[in-house]
Amino acid sequence: MPRPFRFGVNLLNPTSAEEWRAKCRRAERLGYDVILVPDHLGMPAPFPALVAAAEATERPRVGTFVLNAGFWNPALLAREVATTDALTDGRLELGLGTGYVPAEHERAGLPWGSPRERVDHLARTIAELRRLLDSEEHQPRSAQRTVPLLVGANGDRMLRVTAEHADIAAFTGARPGAGGTLEALTAEELDERVGRYHEFAAGREEPAELNLLIQIVEFAEDRGAAVRPWLGHIPHLSEEQVLRLPLVLVGTLDEIVEQVLAQRKRYGFTYLTVLEPNMEAFARVIEALRGR
Repeated sequence: MPRPFRFGVNLLNPTSAEEWRAKCRRAERLGYDVILVPDHLGMPAPFPALVAAAEATERPRVGTFVLNAGFWNPALLAREVATTDALTDGRLELGLGTGYVPAEHERAGLPWGSPRERVDHLARTIAELRRLLDSEEHQPRSAQRTVPLLVGANGDRMLRVTAEHADIAAFTGARPGAGGTLEALTAEELDERVGRYHEFAAGREEPAELNLLIQIVEFAEDRGAAVRPWLGHIPHLSEEQVLRLPLVLVGTLDEIVEQVLAQRKRYGFTYLTVLEPNMEAFARVIEALRGR
């Protein structure tokens, strides 16, 4: 039997305290299982935003999607993780990645490094976090015995790290592009990446949950017309290829539901995350997929 679906929303826009609480309560009412916050300059600071989200809601878990490991010292991050997990009554899920925007490191006065250096730093960060948070002597203590770890990955070295350490393997369906952009993978390329992950994860005792970040959600009778305005942003793909992207959900409600079910069967994606602009639209899909 496949895992049941879970649904997350990544909240991007800074707001007042009242607006933030209202937005989180709205996400809960719409059926989202996880309220997430990214780690980019100009967006909300992750950990205080998650504490506020948990205080405003009752049911959803909260998480980072994903922290830029290059911004963080492992000892300081362990303090943030443990404190946030305690203050959210054990609702935290920790998402980590290497980062993909060099300009943010420059603005923060932090080294960018080579791809190998960034992956090495992430792997060291994960190992040190596990060591610190598993220690009975570490203060503060987290509420959960082990905070679930999500790792966002695409390249082989990152997929190996994910297969070894992550409770949740996250796929953006994209690779880093020039100047801190993301370039969409074709459906066939994502097939290959997910297959590669499964090769690396073959020895796991428990399979990881597989997550996909959905970029576009649009209800339309004419699927081609709906995606044409996006073609200028992804010029390396044809209209037909865009319509086949797993991270693009375009069509009638029935068509989108069938696409999501097909992608669960094809790739194993059961944890779906949408960006804040798609929060309201995707709620219809959540309702239709509950219990399936």
